[in-house]
Amino acid sequence: MQIVNDKGCSWINDLNPRSNIKVLNKNEECDWIIIGAGYTGLSAARKLGQLHPNQKILLVDAQRAGEGASSRNSGYLVDTTLNDGFTSNKELDNNKKKADIYKLGIESVKRFIKEYQVDCDWNECGKYFASSNLGDKKILENFSNTLSKLGFEHNLFFHEELKKRFGTNFYKIALHTKGGILLHPGKLVRAMIDTLPKNINLYENSLLLKWEKVKDTVVCKFKNGLIKTKKIIFATNGFLKSLGIKSNYNFPITLTASMTRSLSDEEFISLGEPKEWGVLPVRPMGATIRMTKDRRILIRNTAEVYNPYQMSKSELTKRSLKQKIGIKKRFPELPDDIIQFSWSGVVSRTRNSSQIFEKIDDNIFVAGCYNGSGIGVGTLFGEQIAIKASNENTKEIEIIEARNKPTWLPPDPILSYGVRARLIYERFRAKSEI
Repeated sequence: MQIVNDKGCSWINDLNPRSNIKVLNKNEECDWIIIGAGYTGLSAARKLGQLHPNQKILLVDAQRAGEGASSRNSGYLVDTTLNDGFTSNKELDNNKKKADIYKLGIESVKRFIKEYQVDCDWNECGKYFASSNLGDKKILENFSNTLSKLGFEHNLFFHEELKKRFGTNFYKIALHTKGGILLHPGKLVRAMIDTLPKNINLYENSLLLKWEKVKDTVVCKFKNGLIKTKKIIFATNGFLKSLGIKSNYNFPITLTASMTRSLSDEEFISLGEPKEWGVLPVRPMGATIRMTKDRRILIRNTAEVYNPYQMSKSELTKRSLKQKIGIKKRFPELPDDIIQFSWSGVVSRTRNSSQIFEKIDDNIFVAGCYNGSGIGVGTLFGEQIAIKASNENTKEIEIIEARNKPTWLPPDPILSYGVRARLIYERFRAKSEI
């Protein structure tokens, strides 16, 4: 099945179209191949290019580079997360390990931006975990206690202050963490493409059909060519399972989002002219909402088990209607037809919200499954899996490998039924926040 290069993502549409897209149409032999050209694959390629300037390195993606999850997320570079175990003081050590990885991820992105002078609308304004239900105060107080023990600067805010900050009456309580960063994900990943080392050969719109190890070589079959390589790095995140990589340890979830056009001066004034902000939900299935630098409103309020390869226009329209309702609940004064673009994207999850980072055979390596925190962690893991695959070690690798490992998942259809049931349950619990 081919992955579609659709034109519905606002972040991608903000960029100038790329030219000179190369598609694999011949057989190749190389020293390295990286499958997947998002944050992880691009970062791995950049590091390999630096470490092995005289070796042949191929980077291959099933669609256009950077136009998968790397451009389709909400643009949060996170320092902390609430919905993956951070609410439990019983697991403080595990939470610290996760926070250490997030910190390293932020540092990796910062280094890249500084080295290449990247403009990606970087804003160190932090982020909010917000709810319209004061009954969620206990959740945020427990989270605040955990953050205090971990040394994170944060504050609780209530209705009147939130109205000033967000331009909406909707939210009653929120916890703000100062270490989070908002950015333009499309601009960041495009910069990673534009700055690839010259010894990296990038092939796009080239779907990997199957792969196998034959003695000391990995053979990859594509529609119009065969690649034989000495070493391979899988960096496909939401598509790891479909390639048979750690199949019982990860699963894809399809998300959909919409973004409005830029608000007019009159509309923006009616909201109180708020500064850029980003809200993440207190409950897992609540809505992610963002007011961008250029006065657009982004909303993501669906998550489901769905074919990760593409979503039809009619199905996407149904989900866009939910996003229209979500925006109207928060900003009733805005017009009904304000949504400009809607799109879908895929995230990869594990049962215990840990990431995948490992050598799975002598010449086969994998990094992925970021549980919705892929900008920083994906950049970090890409760099470090390239170093690990080069038989070197770093302090960062030691920190990554100290994390709790992903836990086993049952096979399909049991897994799909279980995930669907959990999503329905979480959607019901968060119904007022969607």
